[in-house]
Amino acid sequence: MHRRLFIKTGSLAYLSIAVSSVFLKNNHMEISKKKLYDTIIIGGSYAGLSSAMTLGRSLRNVLVIDSGKPCNEQTPHSHNFLTRDGMPPGKIAEIAREEVSNYPGIEFYNGLAASGKKISEGFQITTSDGQLFESKKLIFATGITDIMPDITGFSACWGTSVIHCPYCHGYEFKGKKTAILADGDNVLHFLSLIKNLTDDVTLITSGKSSMHIDTIAKLNRNGINVVQKTVSEIGHNDGYVNQLTFSDGATENFEAIYAPLPFRQHCDIPKELGCEMTETGHIKVDATQKTSIDSIYAVGDNCNPLRALSLSVAAGTLAAVKVNAELAQDILL
Repeated sequence: MHRRLFIKTGSLAYLSIAVSSVFLKNNHMEISKKKLYDTIIIGGSYAGLSSAMTLGRSLRNVLVIDSGKPCNEQTPHSHNFLTRDGMPPGKIAEIAREEVSNYPGIEFYNGLAASGKKISEGFQITTSDGQLFESKKLIFATGITDIMPDITGFSACWGTSVIHCPYCHGYEFKGKKTAILADGDNVLHFLSLIKNLTDDVTLITSGKSSMHIDTIAKLNRNGINVVQKTVSEIGHNDGYVNQLTFSDGATENFEAIYAPLPFRQHCDIPKELGCEMTETGHIKVDATQKTSIDSIYAVGDNCNPLRALSLSVAAGTLAAVKVNAELAQDILL
């Protein structure tokens, strides 16, 4: 090989090795400096933001991972929450996120938490787009997903006039002609709550009822009609119910429908990490919102059948107080 060509080729090879070494070094530095958060909060609605605010005010480094899919996004107004009664739930969350963002220790990542695993420092969360985040503690504020029945018009009315909670929505439908889609002797308590709000109540059992004949007689004595038919369609105007059509073609006018629905967990990571579940399908927690797995907490609808905004906020605060207390134990050795 010609001497000049050899020198040129050798110089290029050296430069390539040098550049590669710098790249690898920098890349290694990025990996070695990967941030270990005090806490990762999965879910950025009311419960999650409440946890974030409490931890942010305690100078903790927190990452909130939020997919932007709250279970109440279709609900036009939120009620029974002081200072925000009647405000759209999305607006409440918007204000909350703005307030939480004022604390420099809080970071947000818009994405879906896809999986999680235990690591020596705590936990590692992988998002659906492949991002990895690590933390000492986890708080799941992931909510639940309601399973809608196969009734035409049901989904369009859900959260507007087809509702689940008399405390969240009942006052707005007081005195209205109301149907309840439910069955079983354990529905009596729920019926009594609705009967307190309106005298015009009909129980629709979606086919032959499993209730004892004495229970049906008791309901009839109290002015509650029991219809043992299946609903095929809900007529409505922009989500507001006006009529039910039954499978036999009969129709009846109604203004509101209560429907306790089955559900599934919106996020499977807690179960994958070993968190114990209740018989109803909720994440099992103790009085401080701690799950059966150390350093993992759950707040909001994913662990509480009472789906109220105020209770979610309270649970978020409670969990964060406990998390901060555990983190503070390392300060005084």
